[in-house]
Amino acid sequence: MTRLYLVDDHQIMREGLRALLQALGHEVVGESADPTEALAEMQRFGAEVLLLDLNLGGRSGLELLAELQRRRLPIRCVVLTMSAQPHHVAEALRLGAIGYVLKGSTGSELVNAINAAVQGKRYLGPDVADLAIQVLTEDEDADPLHALSPRERQIIVMVVTGKSSSQIGTELHLSPKTVATYRSRLMTKLGVDDVPGLVRLAIRHKLIDSDGP
Repeated sequence: MTRLYLVDDHQIMREGLRALLQALGHEVVGESADPTEALAEMQRFGAEVLLLDLNLGGRSGLELLAELQRRRLPIRCVVLTMSAQPHHVAEALRLGAIGYVLKGSTGSELVNAINAAVQGKRYLGPDVADLAIQVLTEDEDADPLHALSPRERQIIVMVVTGKSSSQIGTELHLSPKTVATYRSRLMTKLGVDDVPGLVRLAIRHKLIDSDGP
């Protein structure tokens, strides 16, 4: 029996996953639509595997992945998302996701991903492997986002979705001054002077979608 935690912003999706996984003998120890709440509960409930959507309304699942990586928590993550963006696949894997499955896949596909995660093995859905290869064969130097640290990538996602330094500081447990320093540094690295320019760059390099993160 695997102890699972679900993060998805659609309750009906979480309910369906819970029913499927429990019927297969797994234990769903908790669920949330909020990355901050999920982070606290996963540790408290002793989750072994996280099933994570990348699009969480006004936030991104990449934030949670970055925080898991920063804290070095022993929770293995399988991304379960609609996003077939090659850069989303690459970023999720770079931030420590051990599996990536597209919504619309079969239940057995998801179970295979969970079983692989429990064994510490990477698992990519059938269509996802090609997306990962596509990114790996691109010229890394052509993407300025590769110059950013995990924390800077986390902050850029929050900035371009409209969060203030104060809001970001509250969510990441940083002072507004520290957030402002990160923000200034990443904008310098990327060669942009304002937030609209930052948004355009993030969309162009597929860090976020043009209609939201």
